[in-house]
Amino acid sequence: MNFFQQALKNNTLLALDTIREHKTRSALTMLGVIIGTGTIIGVGAILTGFDGAVTGVLKSFGPNSVIVSRTPAFQTSDLTAEQRARRQLTHDNASVLRDDCSACSRVSSMLWPNHGPIVTKYKGNAVYQTQVRGVEESYAQSGQIDMNEGRFFTDFEDKHREPVAVIGADMQKALFGEENPLGKPIIVDGQQFSVIGTMLRPTSNFFDSTDNRVLLPFFTMQKLYPSAKDMALVVTAADNQLPQAMDQVRTILRVQRHVAPNKREDFELSTAEQMVEQFRQITSVTFLVMIVLSSIGLLVGGIGVMNIMLVSVTERTREIGIRKAIGARRIDIVIQFLLEASVLTGLGGILGLVLGWLIAEGSRLVFPSLPTEVPAWAAITGICVSVGVGLFFGIWPASKAAKLDPVTALRYE
Repeated sequence: MNFFQQALKNNTLLALDTIREHKTRSALTMLGVIIGTGTIIGVGAILTGFDGAVTGVLKSFGPNSVIVSRTPAFQTSDLTAEQRARRQLTHDNASVLRDDCSACSRVSSMLWPNHGPIVTKYKGNAVYQTQVRGVEESYAQSGQIDMNEGRFFTDFEDKHREPVAVIGADMQKALFGEENPLGKPIIVDGQQFSVIGTMLRPTSNFFDSTDNRVLLPFFTMQKLYPSAKDMALVVTAADNQLPQAMDQVRTILRVQRHVAPNKREDFELSTAEQMVEQFRQITSVTFLVMIVLSSIGLLVGGIGVMNIMLVSVTERTREIGIRKAIGARRIDIVIQFLLEASVLTGLGGILGLVLGWLIAEGSRLVFPSLPTEVPAWAAITGICVSVGVGLFFGIWPASKAAKLDPVTALRYE
């Protein structure tokens, strides 16, 4: 074992000496490995952070929440003809669920405006990308938001179409700064509303999306946008009754929307876990594509390593002859050249790890809310793959060196 360790140490030092003697050639050889490994690690860090951020956002809907929508969440392809022909959900759907779904503790309609972008103003300040939603009182009670100051609007204010609004944290900062926003008038898309409450920023955001939410009472929203039809239903199941609630929602809506027993329902039910799973299916495809693309860099780097090692065999033919003449075996020559190739690509893998880390840190600077981090599996995989590239593409040069005839090698000039 001691002899083996000493031989490994000597061959490693010899490989490092060879790399130092040909710095420029070695750097150019490692370039493909550095880029390929750095891409794998950088993409792994970004996707890991993105996955964590989006998962946090989706799970913020709550473990007992069900989102009822007309089309699937995270649709990975164009809508089908059947999906495009589906009728919109209505407030009546929410009312029936509220009355008939025994496993549902709360149901709220959520209405989107039918155009954008929407501008919100207060005095000389303006926000040009306002996220306006019309919801009901139960939306706040279902745990979808966290209030900061003031209060949420009541069912009375909703039914009487009162011009009141609850605004998000960034909206408050942009419009009011240090001024108390409660009771102040804001202009949303040309209409005046009184601010009665503010919300805390969501615990999970991704890609630095700002909290420019403005929540209005549902019927106030309908009054402001009479042609708006896009909406969803936010259903909160009773404790430990999520499967029962989903079954009841599906049955009640099929009956109310007159869906034939042999037909698929014309709406979608999504839970946080389902949306996370759909999102991860998308990112897995993206990651696979990036792995294929980065593998091209590793392939180019591997071919470069093989070419350089072949050149090295030619340059060191006399050295190989001397080693064989004093007793070196074929396996010793093979190990020497394979170790040299793996050290070369291993150094490239380490530099690629640094490059991947820089990519992750750069992404964090561009998108501060994206919690990028280099996962251990990506770092280990990157180093192992880079060393494996050296071993694989070093086999032919090492075999060629080992087969040299010592007499012929000693005569080589």
